[in-house]
Amino acid sequence: MNYQGPFIFRLEHKDKDTLARAGRLLTPRGIIQTPVFMPVGTQATVKTLTPEEVRDTGAQIILANAYHLYLRPGLGIIEKAGGLHSFMNWHFPILTDSGGYQILSLSKLRKIEEEGVIFRSHWDGSEHFFTPEKVVDIQLALDSDILMVLDECVSYPSPREYVKSAVERTLVWAEKSRKYWDLCNKAKKMLFAIVQGGIYTDLRAKCARELVDMDFPGYALGGLSVGEARSDTLRILEEIIPLLPPDKPRYFMGGGRPEDILHYVERGCDMFDCSIPTREGRTGSAYTWKGKIVVRNAAHSSDLSPLDKNCHCYTCKNYSRAYLRHLFHTQEVLALRLTTFHNLYFMSEFMARMRRAIAEDKFRVFKEEFLKNYRARG
Repeated sequence: MNYQGPFIFRLEHKDKDTLARAGRLLTPRGIIQTPVFMPVGTQATVKTLTPEEVRDTGAQIILANAYHLYLRPGLGIIEKAGGLHSFMNWHFPILTDSGGYQILSLSKLRKIEEEGVIFRSHWDGSEHFFTPEKVVDIQLALDSDILMVLDECVSYPSPREYVKSAVERTLVWAEKSRKYWDLCNKAKKMLFAIVQGGIYTDLRAKCARELVDMDFPGYALGGLSVGEARSDTLRILEEIIPLLPPDKPRYFMGGGRPEDILHYVERGCDMFDCSIPTREGRTGSAYTWKGKIVVRNAAHSSDLSPLDKNCHCYTCKNYSRAYLRHLFHTQEVLALRLTTFHNLYFMSEFMARMRRAIAEDKFRVFKEEFLKNYRARG
């Protein structure tokens, strides 16, 4: 369906027993049905698959990384190509992360200043200074559909005083991003704020309230799935999600395991991304409706059944576990492609079934049945 208007988030249905909700995010490059899982294409590619294959898995939107693309291949060639969509031949929505996670993951190669972050490229050692305004400019140059503000993502565990200072810095940067965004006046884009605060609920609440006052088009929860206990993650969601506007999309950054996404959707989250489904596919782990299997294992060497008899993906319709095990055993690249395709197809179908369950007020039943079957394999 073509849509030529501005970005709009429409909340379509709330589950009667939980905070799970189904909606539509209308964008000029496509309509995104939520809850949605976004495959990760950090370097302008979802590893091992072509963009056409990614679309065939049912993916509605992918995620790329502004920091990495700024370094390689650089903005010049991407702009010359007509933007990231044309450069990588993906003509559907793209969300770009801002580089905030690299503040955490590249801690030995960066220095945080009040005005921004000084990075040394992990590629060639060159120095770069990212300000909130520059990060917006980079993502506009990429022609991203959904842009993320620059934030400071802290590691787990971190002392409270350090997390507090990171929250203050995140808020200052968010305000600068919002003001600059207003000057850019890009009606056909969305800018998401990022709620930080570690595992400290009061700091999270402060961050959320002040970001809501700035009136962003969407809100993300960052700094989770970085090592904290699931109980802490769920506690934070239960406290913070109610503080976010119900008419704006909510993005849980880094959430990607099916069994985890169910808990996050139950508490009101709409959007998810993670490299785990594709990474596990490349290492021989396949998702099925009866649990995850390791197809590399010798137990599958003579099994001529598909990865999942209830799956209708290209892999399951054409190839057996025995063949896939053979490909992994002989280190053939096709093994990585076929299992990655299956996992992304599974994630798309998983989210689609979840949306239907929400629309029918049966989310809790869906969750309980899925977890019972998914865990049965142990």
